[in-house]
Amino acid sequence: MNETRRRVLDALADGPVTGPELAERLDVSRAAVWKHVEALRDAGFDVESESGGYALGGVPDYGGPAVEYGLDAPFDVEYHDAVPSTNDRARELATEGASDVVVLADRQTGGRGRRGREWSSPAGGVWMSLVLRPDLPPARAPTLTLAAAVAVIDAAREAGVPAEIKWPNDCLVPGDGERGGAKLAGVLTEMEGEASRVSWVVLGVGVNVDVDPGDLDGDATSVRAEGGTVDRRAFVQRVLERFHELRERPDAALDAWRERAATLGQRVRVETGSGAVVGDAVSVTEYGALVVDTADGEQIVHAGDCEHLRLAE
Repeated sequence: MNETRRRVLDALADGPVTGPELAERLDVSRAAVWKHVEALRDAGFDVESESGGYALGGVPDYGGPAVEYGLDAPFDVEYHDAVPSTNDRARELATEGASDVVVLADRQTGGRGRRGREWSSPAGGVWMSLVLRPDLPPARAPTLTLAAAVAVIDAAREAGVPAEIKWPNDCLVPGDGERGGAKLAGVLTEMEGEASRVSWVVLGVGVNVDVDPGDLDGDATSVRAEGGTVDRRAFVQRVLERFHELRERPDAALDAWRERAATLGQRVRVETGSGAVVGDAVSVTEYGALVVDTADGEQIVHAGDCEHLRLAE
């Protein structure tokens, strides 16, 4: 949403306000005011024409302009009804020099998770990717993934779902699922940079929010299935706002992650490229790696598939 249209929307929210008053306040023509009002109506905003002028009667349930309206974080939103992958589109924007852009879609037709696994992305979920250019050394870039997971957990809890984090980036609702609980959300991070700096980071976030239980696969769950408050616009805004609070505070993100982690204190098996690591998950390093106390001593695991076996004794 361009800045003038944003200012028109803010003025309408305080309305009613006449076209001439808007034109004078914003230093644009009356024709430009009319075009902005019509564009807002096309985007789904209920702009009423009253005797005293224009007034905002309602906000659309979802979409780019709806998320940007009232968002207390400096992100622009590019919205799609459907897209093969929000991460693919975000990567295109990153290579073009974009920053602080959120690619948001009602559904993905070719979504994927870690290691290229297919990620089901039906309508009703939150499928988005953030394009970032962080001022962080590459070694600390993984804390952005942790910050995103914390943001999703906090949004889910505010919606009434008692979610927790399974290392490194899965958001679960505690239960008896085969992998330690029912999966609510996941975070997929892609990065490009050099040894001394990060060029860009793309954070893909997929959350089952208003997804019918019948459309969920395996051990997956959704905010709707858990009886939480279903408001995708508010959910996205809360995730973005919370993430913005943490993204330049890696130590705070790490502390918040630890407080919300279901993995710490668990007996785990982590499948890595060089074999399985089995032991008690005791900590997470400042770089987001999992510290596992095994029969052969502590091992630091930087990546892998983690399975909760039982509470550590």
